[in-house]
Amino acid sequence: MTVLLIHHAQALGAEVDAQRPLSTPGLAQAARMAQVAKDHGAAPQAIWHSGKLRSRQTGEAFLRICSPFAQFKMVRGLGPEDPAAVIQIAIQRESRDIALVGHWPHLPALLDALSPASAPMPRHGVVALATSDHGLTWSEIWRAQ
Repeated sequence: MTVLLIHHAQALGAEVDAQRPLSTPGLAQAARMAQVAKDHGAAPQAIWHSGKLRSRQTGEAFLRICSPFAQFKMVRGLGPEDPAAVIQIAIQRESRDIALVGHWPHLPALLDALSPASAPMPRHGVVALATSDHGLTWSEIWRAQ
């Protein structure tokens, strides 16, 4: 099983648009991250996002480029201030490859909880983790920014 931890691409500031959609460079950045993931063989069967527009738009790039038939849905527990344990428990119940699209500071905390030996989570980047023991231990297999 693999999990992609994806920090949403660059978004507009709240002062420009309160919904914080991806900026024009952010849309290109999301597509680039998704293409790198595809080049690494990533094809998640589920793409979970926080529900915030910037997270959903980043996830849509992964849906289009990597996994057009993946389950795509908003999942509670991926918000900026949510505790990492919520998603950590949820992915232990999964057997599918999953992409998680979220925010700072949640994703760095989740990466640290899953794979403490990994380097810090890159901003507007993706980290791929793999497990062979149903989510008890994870190891990093690649990353991109």
